[in-house]
Amino acid sequence: MYFFVLCPLLFILWLSFFKNAILTFPPSGYTLGWYVKALSDDSFVSGFVTSFQVALLAALCGVALGILAALGLIRHRFRGSDVVNNLLLSPLLVPAIVAGVSIYLAYLWLENILNLDIVGTYGGLVIAHICLTIPWTVRLVSANMLGLDPLVEEAARNLGASDRTVLFRITLPMLRPAIVAASLFSFIVSFENLEMSLFLVGPGHTTLPIAILQYLEFNLDPTIAAVSSVQIVLLGAVMLLSDRFVKLSRVV
Repeated sequence: MYFFVLCPLLFILWLSFFKNAILTFPPSGYTLGWYVKALSDDSFVSGFVTSFQVALLAALCGVALGILAALGLIRHRFRGSDVVNNLLLSPLLVPAIVAGVSIYLAYLWLENILNLDIVGTYGGLVIAHICLTIPWTVRLVSANMLGLDPLVEEAARNLGASDRTVLFRITLPMLRPAIVAASLFSFIVSFENLEMSLFLVGPGHTTLPIAILQYLEFNLDPTIAAVSSVQIVLLGAVMLLSDRFVKLSRVV
């Protein structure tokens, strides 16, 4: 089963070393030239930098807002909390292409009202990705909070700790595995997003998935496999490093 799941990734890694420009089996030889070509392509390099910056900002802001939302929904129940929870999780149910079109139309509507440029701006892209990452944090942190013992927090308050002290010294440390997992998933979801970004990018802000798509319009060689292999290795290393300090299997 593990081999079946990992087989496409292993095939892409193998394909990135093929010497043939036209894919043939078996290959006539192996080379690292496709990696050199990918690193010398400005569209891939700038796309990687943009995707990394957007994903990092989206993960940081989305996780912060998601933690606050989860605390309010779980620790401070209020009338209509179920509706708010379903609203926050709704981006997980809406197809990405539909969400991209919807946000694009919403930005156009706001531009007419506020007389500001939003579509195609860096800020507009980051805000859209934040909306994409919040549901992962709300889902993971809320599920983890339901498994915490509230008596621990109550004991801290009985010993004289303020609500702020309980939050930063008791609650958040207990939620560290969920926060790390939410940050990781949020970063990956934002970094790999194509459908939503396709409607919102502007000149100079092309993300890596869009750069790959544009390259595939006119080329079909192992360069794409080389770029994809770099993504697989980097994201895999981040997941293994995170799992080394926080066991993700206990949260997800």
